[in-house]
This record gives sequence, C-alpha cells and structure tokens, in this order.
Amino acid sequence: MEEQNNAQTPEMTSPTISTNNFAVPIAIVIAGLAIAIAVYFGDNKKITPPAEAQNVIVSAVTADDHILGNPRAKVIVVEYSDTECPFCKMFHDTMNKVMGEYGEGGNVAWVYRHYPLPFHQKAPKEAEATECANKLGGTEKYWTYINTIFRVTQGNDSLNEAELPKIAEEIGLDKTAFMNCLSSGEMKARVDRDMKSGQTAGVNGTPHSIVLVNGKVAGTIKGAQPYEQVKAIIEAALK
Repeated sequence: MEEQNNAQTPEMTSPTISTNNFAVPIAIVIAGLAIAIAVYFGDNKKITPPAEAQNVIVSAVTADDHILGNPRAKVIVVEYSDTECPFCKMFHDTMNKVMGEYGEGGNVAWVYRHYPLPFHQKAPKEAEATECANKLGGTEKYWTYINTIFRVTQGNDSLNEAELPKIAEEIGLDKTAFMNCLSSGEMKARVDRDMKSGQTAGVNGTPHSIVLVNGKVAGTIKGAQPYEQVKAIIEAALK
C-alpha cells in the first residue's frame, strides 16, 4: 500500500489486512458477531472478528457512486484508489477478477472512489478524466476508461496527460466534448468529495478498501492483497 508520505513500508511489499489484533482460528464461529473478513499474513492464515470495523465511518453507497455489479449486493467492496499508484494498478486487476467470478451472481459489487495521493501530481487530473468519461458516456464508459488508464500507465506519474483525450476518443467518446469537460475543472469537486469521504474513513494510503456486508462495515482490506486472499474474504463474507 502506498503511504501518503511515500515511505517504503512492509505493507507496500507484503501488504496485510487487519481489523483487530485479537485473532481466532478460522474454524471458530463467533456467534452474534458480524462476518469475520479480515485476513492477514503470518504463520497461518487467520480471520479476525471485525471489532475495529465498528469505528470505521464510511459514506453510504448511493447512486452517485461508481458501482460495478448489483448495487443491492450482500457484499460491497468500497475501494479508495489512485490511478498513478502501482499497487492500485495490481489491485485493480485483482478486483476485476473478483467481479468476473462473483459479479454475475449479484451478491458482490465493487465501488470505486478516488483518492489521489499528494505525491502523484498527475493522478487528480486522471481522476477528473474518468469523471468526464462518466458524464459523456455513463457507467459503461467510466469503467472502460478507468480500466484503460490502469492498463496503460506504469504508475508514479508515468502517464502523459496528452494520452487522456486519446483514450477518450479510442473508447468512443467525443474528443472535443471530453477536452471541454476536462479543461473546465468541473469534475474537481467530485474528486474532492471522494477524498473527503476517504479521510473520514481513515484512509492513509492506497489501495484501501472497506468491505460492507448488508450495508454495514465488516472490515478493511489494506494494500494490494493478492486474489486468493481477497477471494477468501469474499467467501467468508458471503456465508
């Protein structure tokens, strides 16, 4: 996970997921608790009760969010991400794979929220570009656009801003209308709103995801966890 101070931390090379430091074996079922979904690396893979999740305040998912999958899904992963974060690039692929496996069933959805880190100078404009794609082409073009950005950038401000209108044109958007939207700065407020939401939720690095089960916070995924770890979280949450 990329920290806002850009320091190299264990989470960046071996990210962990945590919701509490009180761990129990997977086999134990804690009656009356929310579904245990926080997985961390150690000698054994464990799932911990999401007691810490009770302190997480996250903005409710609404129709204004960018939702892939069923908005009424039992499990919703709310991700705060940065298009120039290399770890977000990896996790974006993971989440697309998750949705490929679980999205069609309607029980899992993915919400993407912007959280451009201050040391990624190009990320805020890229976030605005995705919002312009949404304005001009709706949900389908939004996801196509952001998927394309993550595919072509190597992260850490490597994407040339001149590519943004080219991507828009390639996916079938009106290039002139896109440039008018992007140059106007009208989407900055939308990106700032996501940022404020992330700050309230305690985001201090990216990717940072909050798992909702039946609309309630059940835990967090910190860092670019590999697919098998995220799959284990989803499976536990769906029980």
